[in-house]
Amino acid sequence: MADRARVLEDALTLPVEDRARVAHELLRSLEPDDGDVTAAWTDEIRRRIDEVEAGTAELHDLDTVRARLEAASRA
Repeated sequence: MADRARVLEDALTLPVEDRARVAHELLRSLEPDDGDVTAAWTDEIRRRIDEVEAGTAELHDLDTVRARLEAASRA
């Protein structure tokens, strides 16, 4: 128990960006390693980036997206 308390105490002294990185890695360590899902998401992200860079993606401004999300949450 003292080790955990010490680790937490030390982590809380880190700058916010480093604390976020530590928290992210700790959360990732709790997830099962599913290489297929990770590879699929990597492929999807690459495909979307390629569409944006090629000018073929349909883009929406933040106000439009926010309005659609708010309307969907009321439905």
